Amino acid sequence: MTDEYDDEDLDLSTLPDDELVEQMFDDLYNGLRDEIVEGTNILLGRGWSASRVLDEALVEGMRIVGVDFRDGILFVPEVLMAANAMKGGMEILRPLLAETGAQRIGKIVIGTVKGDIHDIGKNLVSMMMEGAGFEVIDIGINNPVEAYLEALEEHKPDILGMSALLTTTMPYMKVVIDTLIEKGIRDDYIVMVGGAPLNEEFGKAIGADAYCRDAGVAVESAKALIQQRRAG
Repeated sequence: MTDEYDDEDLDLSTLPDDELVEQMFDDLYNGLRDEIVEGTNILLGRGWSASRVLDEALVEGMRIVGVDFRDGILFVPEVLMAANAMKGGMEILRPLLAETGAQRIGKIVIGTVKGDIHDIGKNLVSMMMEGAGFEVIDIGINNPVEAYLEALEEHKPDILGMSALLTTTMPYMKVVIDTLIEKGIRDDYIVMVGGAPLNEEFGKAIGADAYCRDAGVAVESAKALIQQRRAG
């Protein structure tokens, strides 16, 4: 129990930058939103740029969370709490990043397909993507092909992410990809798919660029695919 009291007595503003950032890693890991908000404000007050706070404190902290999630040390509820804490910091940084025109890694439009109202997995991917430095446009659940097309047209993302949790809604992903092909815009986007009933073979069969079994893999795949595309 002593740790708890130590943490409560800890005045974040007395910590030097490097120790404050380390403490923010711990606070993110433990899902402490108020502490992340406070730490973000302290660093900005010390003259850190918004993009430096994002990269060195929040993105790096979420990377640690992502690794432990991948390795089975952390589970979905803990990661959701960490992502919620990260969101607290992002709410402060987002307007500042927009002002400075800070370069994000890339942009993703993500949504669950028509007929499917599951969103925990999608939300987790959205949060982890934002935590990794992507701009995320989440179009929610139960999306017909028209909703995807509208979002692609409006936001011009690098990546289209589709999620399905039911075997009955999985085939709708192919409807979306086939429509992109018909319209001659399939190659404009990296298409990533995920959800419990999917697998690698299904992803290949419908013509997706990547199947992601979880949020950690989704982030790693997104970074790698964007890098490949820009290199090419």
